[in-house]
Amino acid sequence: MAWLAVNGQVVAEAAIAANARTRTKGLLGQESSVGVLVLEPAGWIHTLGMRFAIDVAYVDRRGRVLSIKTMKPWRVGIPRLRSRRVLEATAGSFDKWNLKAGDEVDITDQTKPVP
Repeated sequence: MAWLAVNGQVVAEAAIAANARTRTKGLLGQESSVGVLVLEPAGWIHTLGMRFAIDVAYVDRRGRVLSIKTMKPWRVGIPRLRSRRVLEATAGSFDKWNLKAGDEVDITDQTKPVP
């Protein structure tokens, strides 16, 4: 199991989509998301076929959040050239986790989150 840490604080469970098939599927067909889906490598996303709005964070190779956007279903995102990873979560999650542009994120692979 993996976890999302924002500025060193664990905030959510993370699922990693690291191959073409899982990145292409993303959150399609789901009613909502628990935690965060990490698409890697990725520089853009779409919400075509999605059933709910999502928060999207574009992250550079150093783990710094470049930008954040909330996307409604049936939209196409603008590619971010420096993005190496995209985080997707149910709309409103990033506010709850206090995630914003400029923050440092890390995906930790541990059996339980660090307090």
